[in-house]
Amino acid sequence: MNRLMILIAALLTATAATAGPTCKAPKESWMKEADFKAKLEGEGYKIKTFKVTKGQCYEIYGQDKAGKKVEIYFDPATAAVLESK
Repeated sequence: MNRLMILIAALLTATAATAGPTCKAPKESWMKEADFKAKLEGEGYKIKTFKVTKGQCYEIYGQDKAGKKVEIYFDPATAAVLESK
């Protein structure tokens, strides 16, 4: 029983650690994905992966203009950076 409780706690902690921010803007106010990608590429980002998260935010994996690997969550309506790793 003790091991089960430890396993459950570990799984809950791991899930919380990997969860990103939550965005609440209605979809009709979101920037179009193509426009958003073009904006970031214009700022020097190289996008390897682009996705909409479970929290309804835009997320990219790629490189910044200095070539450093990035994982960034953005508000899809305003393009504001919400979290960067």
